[in-house]
Amino acid sequence: MAEILGLGLSHYPPLCTSDEKMGWLIERTLKDPGIPADAKDSAQWPTEMQAEWGNDRGAAAAAKHRAALVENFVRVRQALDQFKPDVVVIWGDDQYENFKEDIVPAFSILAYDDIDLYPWRHAQQTAGMGEGRPNVWNEGPDKHYRIRGNRAIAKYFASKLIESNIDVAYAYKPLHHESLAHAFTNAILYLDYERKLGWDYPTICFPVNCYGKSVICARGSMAPFGKEMDFDPPSPSPARLMEVGRATARIFRDSPWRVALIASSSWSHAFLVDHTWHLRPDTEADRRLYKAMTSGDYQQWQNTSLSAFEHAGQQEVLNWCALLGAMQEIGAELKWSDFVETHTFNSNKVFAVYNSK
Repeated sequence: MAEILGLGLSHYPPLCTSDEKMGWLIERTLKDPGIPADAKDSAQWPTEMQAEWGNDRGAAAAAKHRAALVENFVRVRQALDQFKPDVVVIWGDDQYENFKEDIVPAFSILAYDDIDLYPWRHAQQTAGMGEGRPNVWNEGPDKHYRIRGNRAIAKYFASKLIESNIDVAYAYKPLHHESLAHAFTNAILYLDYERKLGWDYPTICFPVNCYGKSVICARGSMAPFGKEMDFDPPSPSPARLMEVGRATARIFRDSPWRVALIASSSWSHAFLVDHTWHLRPDTEADRRLYKAMTSGDYQQWQNTSLSAFEHAGQQEVLNWCALLGAMQEIGAELKWSDFVETHTFNSNKVFAVYNSK
C-alpha cells in the first residue's frame, strides 16, 4: 500500500507584496460606493479589527501576519521534503484564469508535460500582482521555475477517477493561461519563500471551479457590493468534493507511488461575505469548520451545504473538502495544524499536515 501525505496551505496573493501594501484588498473595498459610510468607518469596526488596522492602515499587523504565514509555510515544506513524494497533486481554484466562457469544468486534471512558470510575466493572472505592485522578492520577469509534469501518472489518475464514476475533465496543455493559475503558482512560490529550495517535484494540478455561480459573471473576483449579477451554474458541492478526495485516496493508496496531496486556499474571503460588508471574513464559520477538522468530524464537513459555504465566503474551502475526503478515506492522522486569524487581511489562513497511519 502506497503512502500518502496530506497538506493544507494558503495561496494568499497579497503575501507577494510589501507589508505596506498587504491591505490593498480592504483598501479597494473601502472605495466601493455600494457599502454605506458607517460600515466603512473604522471607529465602528470590531476592536480586534481596529487594532490590526491601527494608525498605519495595517502595515505593522501585516508584518506579524507575514511572519506567522512564512513560519507555517516552512513547516509544511519540511513535511513535504521529509516525505520525498514521487508526485505532488494540488487542488486549487481557477478564478477565470485558464477556464473561461468557452469551457468551465467542475474539476479537471492538468496532465501537462514540463512547463516553465514565469510568475511576473503574467502576474495579474497568476499571483494577483497586477496594478503595478512590485513583488516582495524584487524579482523580475525572467524569474521562473521549471515545473516537472508526469503525464503518465496524470493519465492513470484521470482514468481511475472516471472508472470510479468521478467524471473528471483533463487537459494536456493550457487553454487561456500561459502556465498555472494563481492557486498553484502561489503555493509553489510560498513553499520556496526564502528562494533556497526550488521546486523539483513532479506536479499535477487539479483545478476546481470553486467560484461556481460567479466564476464568469464576476470573473471569479471582487464584485461591487449589491451589484445585480447574472449568476452562472453552481460549483460542485462540499460533499461531492469530499467524494472526489476519497476516490483520489483509494487510487493512490493502491498505486506504486508516494503521493503528497495539497489543498491550496485560504478560508472565508471577506470580499465574498455580504453580511460583513465585504470588509472581514466570517471567522465564526471558519472556526466551526476548523473545530470539526481538528476533531476528525468529517460528517460536519460532508453535511455542510454549498449555500452555507457561499454565505460564509468559503468558496475556496472546496479545495480542502477534497483533501479532507482523502484523509478520511485513509484514516490519516492530523499531525499538526494552525489557524491564522485576521480581521483585516481578507481571509483566515489554515495550515495542516496529515500523515498516513
